[in-house]
This record gives sequence, structure tokens and C-alpha cells, in this order.
Amino acid sequence: MTTETRGDSLMLADLARTLLHASGALGLYHRWRNARTLTVVGFHRVLDPADPRWASCDPDYTLPTTLLAQSLAFFRRHYNVVSLAQVVDASRGVAALPPRALLVTFDDGWADNAEFALPALREAGVPAAMFVVADAVGRHQPFFQEQLVSAWRRGTVTVAELVRMLDAHGGGEGNTPAREESLPALRAVIARMEDLEPAARACLLAPLAGRLDDGRRHMVDVEELERLQQGGVALGLHGKTHIALTRAPDLEAELSGASDALAGHLAAARPPAPAMSFPHGAHDEAVVARVREAGYALAFTSVPVLNPACPTVGWLLGRTGFEGGTVVDARGRFRPERLALYLFRRPHQRLA
Repeated sequence: MTTETRGDSLMLADLARTLLHASGALGLYHRWRNARTLTVVGFHRVLDPADPRWASCDPDYTLPTTLLAQSLAFFRRHYNVVSLAQVVDASRGVAALPPRALLVTFDDGWADNAEFALPALREAGVPAAMFVVADAVGRHQPFFQEQLVSAWRRGTVTVAELVRMLDAHGGGEGNTPAREESLPALRAVIARMEDLEPAARACLLAPLAGRLDDGRRHMVDVEELERLQQGGVALGLHGKTHIALTRAPDLEAELSGASDALAGHLAAARPPAPAMSFPHGAHDEAVVARVREAGYALAFTSVPVLNPACPTVGWLLGRTGFEGGTVVDARGRFRPERLALYLFRRPHQRLA
């Protein structure tokens, strides 16, 4: 197939998607197929491209404000958006969810969620939930993964340098080409660093501290948490330190310790909801059992499935995220038909 023929095929496929959406056929399919499901959408950062943090943020986990607003309008058109409290009640059999229910969630506890996501949620009249890393509250700098992405995009560190450091310290397994300067290569380096013990990783990165710190505030503070709650965003947990729970040396601290720490931050505000999302999506049967024993009413995975909601929703729930490139065209324009095809056709699966 020639490049020209391939381009023509893509154009025809794009036109077919547009016509399906414009005709209402996709919406009818969704109303029939997904009537008794809960869709959970997971986001991370939301930034205005004019914000100084935009230039060095992780592009795979950051939505521009306009795209969030357009996505929220799409959700309101095709779903009944519900709150975290409604999902908790549905899991306990207290009240059923409406048809085609959808819950909006945010992970980590980014300050930009209060600055940019909250006004968009209020404008759309949409409730949401934020799963907060307890130890990150009030901290300026983000997690080491995001610090490395930011520093690489700012040109203050290179993949080659990080590979040499890892190799010199015997850090993890990997064959990342030292001369390949790309985001996928950087992610391979980060994966090697995630395999290190936290103390060893901190020692490895210590000489880079000045270059990793961009001097800006990234994480949510207590005042912003209270403002989010007042604006209809329920707070849940995303661990205490953001370590993958399957690797946590002290799982009790990541579960009960995280809940106690966040409750302490909130003080006079409402306590966090009895729900959590797994940091990095990592979980296994042993972790799931411990989370349930710790008293969490709901646990959210990163398994991209639609959750059956009849007669009730399960305790362990799937969640679907999407990058900006998933739902925009080559010119950066939001394409609702792409989001429709991406979300409406997800498999139905009860995880637990």
C-alpha cells in the first residue's frame, strides 16, 4: 500500500467515524449496549498551555484545559455523571446508579486540579473524585518520575547521563541505548529506577537535586484540598508515598497510614472517602485482600473496562484514561466521535 493510498484509507475511516457520530448511531449503540454499566474515567494533570508548567509537564498524563472542558461536555451529553458517594452507595446496595453512569476521577493530587480542573467541573456542573498521595500534600516538587520527565524536557538531564549513572551503581536491569534521547527511552530508564529500593534511588538521584527542581509548585496544598471538597470533588487515597503497592515495604503505612495522614491534613474539613486508586495501577490478589481488610469501600484499578452496575457495582472497579492524542485530530481539534468509539466499545467486566 502506497503512502497516498494509506492516507486515503485513513481519511475514509475518519469520515465514517464522523458520519456514525453525526447520525446518532454511535449514541444509540451506547445507550443500548452500556445502559447498565459504570464508566470510570481517570485523569491526572490539567494545565492551560499558557501556564509555565505546560512546557515541561509529562505530555502523556496532562490534558489542556480546553480538552477537559470538551470532554466534560461529551460526558454530560452521553452519560449520567455521578459522584463518588453515589458509587459507594451503589456498591453497598443502598441505591442503584442511573443508566449509563460515569464517574470522573483524578489521580495523585496536583495543584493544577484546583487551579484549572475545578473551574471546568463547576462550569459543567460535574462532580468528581481526586485520589491523593498523602505525603505529597503541601509539597512543591512532584514524584521522581515526573521530575525526570520535566528535567529532560527542560534539557537539564539527558537519558545518556541517567543510563551511565544507573549502570555505574548497578541499578536495575535494562538495555536502554545510552545515546537514544527520546521519551520512550527515558521511560525505560524510569522503569529501571522504579525497581530500585527507595533509599537506593534517593541516593542515586541526590546529585541531580538542583537540576530536577524547577522552582515551581506542583502538588496540592491543604487550602486547595478544602476548596476542591467545597466545589464537589470528593477526596480519596492514592497511597501514602506513591509507591506501587506490590512493591511497598510497609503496606500498612500505604493503606491505613495514608488514610490517617490525609484525615490529619483535612482537620476540620470532611474526612476522605473510603476509596482508593492503586498507585501506578499496580495490584495483585494479596494487595487487593489487604486493601479490603483496611476498610476501603472501593478500590479503583487502571484496567480499562466498563463496570457492570446491575444489580450493584463491584468493590474492585476498572477505569479508563486517555491521552490528548486519543481524541484530537492532526490539527489538535477535539473529535467527539473518536472519544465515543474509544469509550463506548470497552469490554464489560466485573473485576470483583
